Amino acid sequence: MLAKVWSVASAGLEPIEVEVEVNVANRGFPGFNIVGLPNKAVEEAKERIRTALVNSGIEFPQKKITVNLAPADLPKEGSCYDLPMAVGIMAANNGLLLPKGKMYFYGELGLDGNLRHTKGVFLLALLAKEKKTKKLFVPRLSANEAAVLEGMEVYPVKNLLELIRHFQEEKKIKKLRVIDKQKILEEAEVEFDFSEVAGQGQAKRALEIAGAGGHNVFMVGPPGSGKTMLARALPGILPELIEEEALEVTKIYSVTGNIEPGGGLVRRRPFRSPHHTTSRVGLVGGGAKLRPGEISLAHRGVLFLDEFAEYTRSSLEALRQPLEDGVVSIVRAVGTVKFPAKFMLVAAANPCPCGFAGHPKKECVCLPGQVMRYKKRLSGPILDRIDIHVNVPFVEVKKLKMRYSEGRKRETSKQIRERVMRARKIQLKRFEKEKIFTNAEMKNKQVKKYSGLTQEAENLLQRAANNFQLSARSYYRLIKVSKTIADLGGEEKISQQHIAEALQYRIREEA
Repeated sequence: MLAKVWSVASAGLEPIEVEVEVNVANRGFPGFNIVGLPNKAVEEAKERIRTALVNSGIEFPQKKITVNLAPADLPKEGSCYDLPMAVGIMAANNGLLLPKGKMYFYGELGLDGNLRHTKGVFLLALLAKEKKTKKLFVPRLSANEAAVLEGMEVYPVKNLLELIRHFQEEKKIKKLRVIDKQKILEEAEVEFDFSEVAGQGQAKRALEIAGAGGHNVFMVGPPGSGKTMLARALPGILPELIEEEALEVTKIYSVTGNIEPGGGLVRRRPFRSPHHTTSRVGLVGGGAKLRPGEISLAHRGVLFLDEFAEYTRSSLEALRQPLEDGVVSIVRAVGTVKFPAKFMLVAAANPCPCGFAGHPKKECVCLPGQVMRYKKRLSGPILDRIDIHVNVPFVEVKKLKMRYSEGRKRETSKQIRERVMRARKIQLKRFEKEKIFTNAEMKNKQVKKYSGLTQEAENLLQRAANNFQLSARSYYRLIKVSKTIADLGGEEKISQQHIAEALQYRIREEA
């Protein structure tokens, strides 16, 4: 007898419907064959399914079983097909009567018949919504991922016996209620507060501007000046993910298995900080299975690259396209995928190999040739794509010996965050028809449309472009940063002061 159930596969981050056809034949030698380009994990499902059915008290048919995962030309991988294949075998062997209508099954089986937490459930929910199919049967520990989408009938399944009783109408599985997305968008838990950072007023201001407009930042300073501390305090001033952003991030984290059991919508802006020994594939994505890299895991959040000049040249050069387009395209013999990568790059580096060039107390021991080679590790095109360049100077010990009353005078992350959120709200309203969220995402056409420069600001911009020989990219990025500064001040037009402040973050590189 032939039975059909449905599941999902992924091509990059795109869900593709998979029809699981199961045929249990009385003729022929007993056996269990899976076709349709299964990988090793899918092939091993034979033993998991057989043992899970037996341990659940369900007879495993000693017949010729053939499973086809269609479309047959699409590679299938992972353990998520365990449940649909087990259901198909029971239905084809007359052991389970499925109701009419399309339903999706998804999940990995344990040998005891229990369903384990399985990555990619949110992708299944997106497919079901697209196909206008409501019923989803997924592992209980992964069900919250699907319950964030409205209109879905999500059935959290604990084990095979529970599923059988549900279809036999002995004991129905309770549908999971749709989760209110607005209630679970929480503020980020951060390591440091901006009030804990001694001095560094210019760096704090630069990060405030970066957070308000989604701009990239490059901090240069000696060891111990607070670069890492500032970067790790940045999430505390960023606004919460809006619903559309949260769904985008959840999609990536679901496919990569970065959502914990019982987790649902990703609540906080990502903060990724890969080590400088990370490979190009680990940073950008790709590999044999075409998986997202750190830049995609940082989508709508922060990618912090400490010791920026220590990354391999190939890794840094691979950031060019994502920094410009907000997406990374990976082409391989097995196919082409696109991963979203709209992240804030926050980079930090020492001024020289020893780190003490320009230090007021310590002498640099690097030879001129060493310093030159060190700086050449960062190419002009990469630096050109960074909006804000800021120096983080040495902090004297007397500033670190802070009395409690002095600490209270410093601005907290909460105070800065309020200004950042006001600026972001202005941008959301400005771009509500443009499908972008921040000033940093503007293309040249949108820069011309929304910049609103005063005549004085335009004159200063032209003089700066000529004097510092700004590239076309730097020219437009300078306007974007100026627009963010204007938004922070609640001003509609870019004035001369806004251009002047934005310019100080570029002349370090261009001079």
